[in-house]
Amino acid sequence: MIELDGATGEGGGQVLRTALTLSMITGQPFRIVNIRANRPKPGLMRQHLVAVQAAAGISNADIGSAAVGAQTLQFTPGKIKGGAYQFAIGTAGSCTLVLQTLLPALLYADAPSVVKITGGTHNAMAPPAHFLQRAYGRVLAAMGADLEIELKRFGFYPAGGGEIEAKVSPCRQLQPLELMSRGERVAGYAESFIAGVPADVAKRELACVKTAMGWDDAQLAIRGLPHDQGPGNALLVTLESQHVTEVFCAFGEKMVRSEVVAKKAISQVRQYIASGAAVGEHLADQIMLPLALAGSGRFTVDCVSQHALTNAEVIEQFLPVRITFAEQGLSSVCEIATK
Repeated sequence: MIELDGATGEGGGQVLRTALTLSMITGQPFRIVNIRANRPKPGLMRQHLVAVQAAAGISNADIGSAAVGAQTLQFTPGKIKGGAYQFAIGTAGSCTLVLQTLLPALLYADAPSVVKITGGTHNAMAPPAHFLQRAYGRVLAAMGADLEIELKRFGFYPAGGGEIEAKVSPCRQLQPLELMSRGERVAGYAESFIAGVPADVAKRELACVKTAMGWDDAQLAIRGLPHDQGPGNALLVTLESQHVTEVFCAFGEKMVRSEVVAKKAISQVRQYIASGAAVGEHLADQIMLPLALAGSGRFTVDCVSQHALTNAEVIEQFLPVRITFAEQGLSSVCEIATK
């Protein structure tokens, strides 16, 4: 039984999600205490409970009496089974974080899988669905994974109601990958998604991006959505490079000017570009786990977050790897190697 303290390091839900994924794949049970101890509302929120239940569903795991608010959990996995699955968060809690818990594990299933998750698809503190499709999905594909992620319906905070579907084929062994440079820029574009929000909001956001990036109108798009998928607004900036795709986002909020929202996304883009790194802060967090499953990998990252350091600690408790970070100019190098 692997013992984990959820208050370690960053102290958020990533400790739990990474443990669930790796417990399913390795067959090692774990016990975690102080779940999300460093959050304003500690314990399992609805999206975290669904991640636990979903992981139990695909691996026939024993989870005891897990419930919203619980700060301890014991998870004993069985065999990962492919098939058709559907999970409902019931709030605007993140579909993408639940899906990210399941995706690597389903690569080790005995048959192909189709997973549908309903809840939030575009909200703060979680990667948007487009990030999984364009950035995370591209890395997994480069490592040999065969998966397809489809956004069926947007779900903004606080209403939720979104739906995301993933089709995953088993993969015997993920291949190691090095992403030391992003390569030449292939494409760059910005999209402002709006549902039940005035078009002027999107126009102002995109005008800021146009000025900051020196882009032309062909690289800017207003994506109007049906009113019943809102209210909501998400600004996405996508940079496609030779070796990697990055997606940066900011979300509209009540009483927050469009220009302020745009500046949040632009500042992330500028930091990434200036660093010269292959991957950004959030993608770095999420590709460590598949690289560790592959046994090795290296990449440059613009910023090493406490989130990433904590994630590395958890991964090292389940897999025989060592994850190190070393500063290199304006970026850092993350290296994953077999112990």
